[in-house]
Order: sequence, then C-alpha cells, then structure tokens
Amino acid sequence: MGWLARFRRRSLRELEPTDGPGMGIDLAAVYLHFADFAQSRRGVEAYLEPGTSVSAQSMVLVATDGEWTRRAVGSRAAAYDVTGRLGIPVYDVLLTGYPPRMREWSSRQRRGSKDSA
Repeated sequence: MGWLARFRRRSLRELEPTDGPGMGIDLAAVYLHFADFAQSRRGVEAYLEPGTSVSAQSMVLVATDGEWTRRAVGSRAAAYDVTGRLGIPVYDVLLTGYPPRMREWSSRQRRGSKDSA
C-alpha cells in the first residue's frame, strides 16, 4: 500500500513550498513577533535582507544593545508595511551592512554560554 501511495494525487496544500523563496509566510505572525520585540526593547532598527534562491526575503530587527531577531517577510513591500506600522526605520543591508553591535551581541552570547558550561 505504501508503494502505491506515491502515485496518488497530492492536494495543493501539500505541494506548497514550506521553505525557500516560494514558501508561505504568515505576515500576521511576523508582525506580532516584531511588534513584541520592538515594544520591549529600545532603539530598534530594521535591516532588509535580499532573498536568495534558497531563502525568502527576510528582515532583521536590531535593538540598541545589539540583540536581534530575524523573520522571513517575502517582499520589500511587506517589509515596509511592517516597519511603517511599527514606526521604526528600515535600512537595506546591501547598502548599509549589518550594525557592529549585532555581531558584538552575538559574540557576547557565545562567550556567555561557554562560561556557563
């Protein structure tokens, strides 16, 4: 029976990509996550990352202390919609690069986890 199941038609939902540039993105969930991050931290800025052949266009929010979070947004228009609703500035990472505080925060987190082990 398992061998014959391979030939059955799949529903459209099953054929929808779950990862990569064609994946479905729940923008409401992305907005809620970013809103929570932006409201609970100071000086949050957004950095728009380009899509690639294996990943959808994404956005990184970075707080003043360097803490950051990333989510797929799918398009530049969606990213500008989210940042406009949150009232935070957005930068194109290809033009500005990532802020140094982001790397410094990640480095501190790695050192902290090694110290506690």
